[in-house]
Amino acid sequence: MNKNLFHLRNAHAARALNRRDFLYGLGSSIGAVAFSSLLMQEAGEAALSPMNPKVPMLASKAKACIFLMMEGGPSHIDTFDPKPKLNELHLQKFERAGSQFSAMSSGNRYYVRSPFESRQVGESGADMCLPFNHLGEVADEICFYRGCQGESVNHPTAMYHMNTGNRFGGDPAIGAWVTHGLGSINSNLPAFIVLPELAYPQGGASNWSNGFLPAQYQGTPLRSAGSPILDINPPPGVSRYHQRESLDLLESFNQSHLEKHPGHDELSARMDNYELAFRMQMEVPELIDIENEDERTKELYGIGASETDAFGRKCLLARRLVEQGVRFVQIYSGGWDSHDFLERAHGTLIRSIDKPIAGLIKDLKRRGMLEETLIVWCGEFGRTPDNGVREGGVAYGRDHNPDAMAVWMAGGGVRAGHVIGATDELGEKAIDVVHPIKDLHVTLLHLLGLDDNKLTYFHGGRYKQLSQTGGSVIRELIA
Repeated sequence: MNKNLFHLRNAHAARALNRRDFLYGLGSSIGAVAFSSLLMQEAGEAALSPMNPKVPMLASKAKACIFLMMEGGPSHIDTFDPKPKLNELHLQKFERAGSQFSAMSSGNRYYVRSPFESRQVGESGADMCLPFNHLGEVADEICFYRGCQGESVNHPTAMYHMNTGNRFGGDPAIGAWVTHGLGSINSNLPAFIVLPELAYPQGGASNWSNGFLPAQYQGTPLRSAGSPILDINPPPGVSRYHQRESLDLLESFNQSHLEKHPGHDELSARMDNYELAFRMQMEVPELIDIENEDERTKELYGIGASETDAFGRKCLLARRLVEQGVRFVQIYSGGWDSHDFLERAHGTLIRSIDKPIAGLIKDLKRRGMLEETLIVWCGEFGRTPDNGVREGGVAYGRDHNPDAMAVWMAGGGVRAGHVIGATDELGEKAIDVVHPIKDLHVTLLHLLGLDDNKLTYFHGGRYKQLSQTGGSVIRELIA
């Protein structure tokens, strides 16, 4: 054959080799061996439950977290960060040219002093408003942080940001990330449980979603009225033996379908949830029945008193859940959006949570559980030092303020008995030890033994993490 013709034919063949032919050719090469190895590795990992307990990435004290979410944005100025300067400026006109808050209300704006007196509590001398009567008794167990800043002035986006790290929703909640990193201690209970109010918070169930993580990691809400979980008991005439037979039959159908259509995360999660629900029938009824607690414990949480009963039951249930191995419990208290009638609205809410939260801290400590349980208290943002005119005069309330907010933590290796960071003399902006919410998230993960830079999940073409783009641990908060 002519030498030039031979090279011409080879060149033409090389140009004709498209992507599909190239990949097909790998099937008879060493690429097939590597690809088969990857498939076997994935199959082995899939055989393991994503909820299996995992070794923490870092040395840590905290094994679980109770996250107290005050939906609506509690005022830092009127709770844990008093501003005496506002007493001098009360009802003086205030203009804030070009501020992100200027569009929130029409007309003139005026400084508003706090309706509550404040005092220093504990050996640490932390500031606390008077309505917090019981929490002052455990002030030296608390680390108050005044340097956190958010990015959104709107409730839904701010809630998503605090709960998931993404202002626009759709990403995994903190509890889902923690469960992804640590797994579950008790296979008979969900690892991430949410105790909402009757009305879900702004943004709804996306606040405790699994996002792009496997569906097993989503939060399980317990109802605030009636039976916490519907249909937890089997119907009359159906024994556990009959339930087991039905589940085994359903499992065989689902498994057959899954083998034909691998990679269906939702189907795998549904199969796991059927089994979890079956196991929960044995453990949950006794767990959620707090009436068998002694009267001293129930009184500690304010159970039986009209103002504190509802939130006290949630706090006591949270302790029982953590005691049984639940990794992450989130409790909601709503109604903190006080643009008007600040004294009445905040005063009522503070009284409803004060004794239950103090009781939770005391109860965990006396049981030797506080060091292993991280408690977090926050809202989605703070409040402004001023408010606008409403019908009938000045509204004694405050608008939204992500530049300054109240956050505190207890247990779990935090620097108890300290006040970290500061806001300016009006409480308008954080000025010391200032960090964004993503750094707070990274710190919470760190306290639970997780490294945000390693706790990742491949999705959408890249590895993603709670902090979105990485953050820094707030070292000042850690003991």
